[in-house]
Amino acid sequence: MKLAQHVNQGHLVYLSNAEDQISISENTYYRWLAFDDVIQSVMHLRQPEKLTLPHQYAVLMPLLFFKPINVVELGLGGGNISRFLAVLHSDIDVVSVELSRQVIQCFSKFFNPLQHNMTIENEAALTWLKSSSNRQATDWLVCDVYQHHADSFQKRVELLSALVDNLQLGACLTINLPDLDDHEVNLCLTILKQLQNSHQIIYFHIPRYLNIVIHLLPNHWPINRLKKRSKATYLPLWQYRRWKKYFAHHIKA
Repeated sequence: MKLAQHVNQGHLVYLSNAEDQISISENTYYRWLAFDDVIQSVMHLRQPEKLTLPHQYAVLMPLLFFKPINVVELGLGGGNISRFLAVLHSDIDVVSVELSRQVIQCFSKFFNPLQHNMTIENEAALTWLKSSSNRQATDWLVCDVYQHHADSFQKRVELLSALVDNLQLGACLTINLPDLDDHEVNLCLTILKQLQNSHQIIYFHIPRYLNIVIHLLPNHWPINRLKKRSKATYLPLWQYRRWKKYFAHHIKA
């Protein structure tokens, strides 16, 4: 059954009419989180770690090339990425930075059924990025809050500059751009090129969805010659081979 049919069959289990309306609905198979009636995250009830939306696969493509230890996720949402990484390997330490206490409470009550021990920082992403105490050896920065900083050129540059400032030479940066026009996407790519030259920039268009996923990957990563099998990944072989086919659809910036 397609996701749209599941959504039509769902019933409401939580609703908040605060400034940003947050709702949680579910049916027999899925539970989903929506902000102002726009679905942000979908969890499979029987397999909570399962990826449910196409852009999540694009976000996780760096797993083809390395074994991250310290991952920082800016924007918790329903926690799909955190749940997947928690089950993928026990050595992965994920810190989620989320401004909304309400989102954190919803995640804890509705979207962490296996009670994974996740670190959640209740703070604005930009504040967290600018704190010198947080400039640690992060392997992977995943940014899912760009849309909240896209209302002015100055805010875009400020966020992207802070992300690049926290990007270590051997680490990678992933940015999810939801529902932005071509001009906005090109502007983001141009700014990233001007801010750094230590990383190669690629991106994915998600078919039938509005997301663009951008990756800044270390220059030495062999993105044009992926091996048939690799020891530099936590992914099982079947998953590595399948994701390798997905990766072939990337576009170089």
